[in-house]
Amino acid sequence: MSQPVNLALALQPRPPSPLEEVHDDRFARQGVRLLLKRDDLIHTTLDWDTAALGPVELYPPGNKWRKLSPNLRAAAGRTVLTFGGAYSNHLRATAAAGRLLGFPTIGVVRGDELAGRPLNPSLARCAADGMTLHFVDRTTYRAKADPEVLAGLLSAFGECCVIPEGGSNALAAQGCTELGRELRGRADVVAVACGTGGTLAGLAAGLAPGQRALGIPVLRGGFLGDAVRELQQEAFGGPAGSWSLDERFHFGGYARTTPQLHAFADDFEQRHGLPVERLYVAKLLYALTALAEEGAFPAGTTVAAVVTGRP
Repeated sequence: MSQPVNLALALQPRPPSPLEEVHDDRFARQGVRLLLKRDDLIHTTLDWDTAALGPVELYPPGNKWRKLSPNLRAAAGRTVLTFGGAYSNHLRATAAAGRLLGFPTIGVVRGDELAGRPLNPSLARCAADGMTLHFVDRTTYRAKADPEVLAGLLSAFGECCVIPEGGSNALAAQGCTELGRELRGRADVVAVACGTGGTLAGLAAGLAPGQRALGIPVLRGGFLGDAVRELQQEAFGGPAGSWSLDERFHFGGYARTTPQLHAFADDFEQRHGLPVERLYVAKLLYALTALAEEGAFPAGTTVAAVVTGRP
């Protein structure tokens, strides 16, 4: 593991991330403005000190830093154990943070069949950043929050600070309120792709009265509404802000795509010169385009899409 960088510098807030208007005729025909909240550029600032902090590209991707920062302060340098699938951005972000700040990380990965295979690029990046990868079968993974399963992991790895899948807990939701505050007065609707609900829970809480947060789940199952409500209860003591979900745009579930989605993302890239991440951002932008063409946004509406990561 590389030498840790200065903790105060590394955890120094990099926001606000840029807010850019995109001129797209599919929205303009409906009288709707589209803005992109570029949280994929959350670490790209003019004062970035590469010599002290390292290349921006090796930092936790996108909005994950908003969720991780309060959790890492609470961990105070202890080993962090967390959970994710084979392509988890959260695992990559946690591993990168461990490398940067000099604390050990353990990633519990869904799918014991992966243990004997070559690592995909995402898991290889985690390993390169010093993360210990522990593969478990899918039944065990589904039970990861059970006290017996957690006790077994802690018995195997020793005392750890446990962060849930996707990094979504009360601290993460509180950390994401700043995203909403940065968008106060800038848009009527703020939309974000959702995996575990932490970003949406905090985003909605940070927006001003009269603004609405829209979540686009990238997983099937219809569970996310309850998850967001539970997170807001834990983080804020009850419902916070106005939010809703549209569950039609998961394209088969997490890490699943279709030729139709790829064609849309390719077209969006060509139109606007924006590299489009396929598992979250493409589904979000597709959903907003479809909603605009359905007339879901009244003329005069400004919609902001949170770009949570890069390809």
